[in-house]
Amino acid sequence: MTMKRALIIDDEPDIRELLEITLGRMQITTDAAANIAQAKSHLNCNHYDLCLTDMRLPDGSGLELVEYIQQQHPGLPVAVITAHGSIDTAIESMKAGAFDFISKPVDLATLRRLVNTAIESAQLPPQEPPQTTPIIGHSKAIQDLIRSIQKLARSQAPVYISGESGSGKELVARSIHDLGPRSSKPFIAVNCGAIPRELMESEFFGHKKGSFTGAHQDKTGLFQAAEGGTLFFDEVADLPIDMQVKLLRAIQEKSVRPIGAAEEITTDVRILCATHKNLEKEVAEGRFRQDLFYRLNVIQLAVAPLRDRKEDIPLLTQHLLQKLATEIGLPTPHLSPAAQKRLEEYHFPGNVRELENVLERAFTLCDSDTIEAEDLQLRGSTNSIRPVIEAGQLPGSQTPARNNTVDYPARCAEYPSLDEYLQDVEKEILCSALEQARWNKTLAAKHLGISFRSLRYRLQKLGLEDE
Repeated sequence: MTMKRALIIDDEPDIRELLEITLGRMQITTDAAANIAQAKSHLNCNHYDLCLTDMRLPDGSGLELVEYIQQQHPGLPVAVITAHGSIDTAIESMKAGAFDFISKPVDLATLRRLVNTAIESAQLPPQEPPQTTPIIGHSKAIQDLIRSIQKLARSQAPVYISGESGSGKELVARSIHDLGPRSSKPFIAVNCGAIPRELMESEFFGHKKGSFTGAHQDKTGLFQAAEGGTLFFDEVADLPIDMQVKLLRAIQEKSVRPIGAAEEITTDVRILCATHKNLEKEVAEGRFRQDLFYRLNVIQLAVAPLRDRKEDIPLLTQHLLQKLATEIGLPTPHLSPAAQKRLEEYHFPGNVRELENVLERAFTLCDSDTIEAEDLQLRGSTNSIRPVIEAGQLPGSQTPARNNTVDYPARCAEYPSLDEYLQDVEKEILCSALEQARWNKTLAAKHLGISFRSLRYRLQKLGLEDE
């Protein structure tokens, strides 16, 4: 196995010696420099897998060295060593291209984790050709986005992903994780707007048994669950102010304290975040802390809405229809020219998520392998199953549907979400239709007023295909 080699730049002999000893025990050969001039000389004469540099040097700033390495040695990960509390300096270095940072006094366990991640990053193969992510599209906006993802995957800098709802922000975050040195570790996504406020601290940081009423056992928080990997905060603008303060501290200190714990736990996670809101506006109007925004917005990555890359619609459509057909085991349908034209003319306020929903509905409604323009229902939404619930009976049937006496509004309150309630109602409708048709699916579909394809798709989606 080839020995790895690192360059250490620091004007303090004690720091250089500490770093050389630590890296030496990790089987990494080191060279040392006391200033920028010596560092550049080493860089021009040798190949390195990692560079560690102090930010304050006798003949300039470590930031200058970061920029030099980005220009002359773009594949070399460089981590900066900052004075304790100099978070602004660390952020500026990562904006300039630094891989990560570590604060003085240097914690050796944190240093070893950083070094291992940096070495793995240096070993990543070149990401060519550009289309190496699950993000689909030939447009310039998508190709630029993919190139940015490939570059950011090698860094540990926090990334703020902006874009409208349904544009694919979580897919971008997952791609950054999957292409980087943390790909073998967990990727954990959390929707900040979906966690009840009173449970947030416990969800994020964990708690100890007995720390509050209902804490019957220890709970691992999201930071610990994502250890070594990536933590993605979706809809981060929805965090309440008090939680923003706690999150800021956890990110800056790289440690968390579970509720009821006596000591903090060091964490090693990469932070990515996203929101469909204008975070700068949220800061200006006092709903989001400026210091947290500054810490999260080290690098901003914008995801274009679908209406700005309509040339990608045919490719996306083909992919999504093939995925739907594969799930149910039917031939992949195609769009008629009129249907394709209708899609390309549509505004898509819900972006790719809306396109997927439109195609799923059209797939279940069409009676052949060709989706027509009217199957898309872009000018209005109708339920693909049209039972006469109010009358308590199924279309084409004289027999009352089962459970027709159930008080549905009252029953809805028993469910944790509207989606679960609607799925349960749909299951009852389908089962009732099948029972009346003596489990003849063709007849049941006729009674429901839907196609056989639609019935089969919904049975599978609801887990009733084999019942």
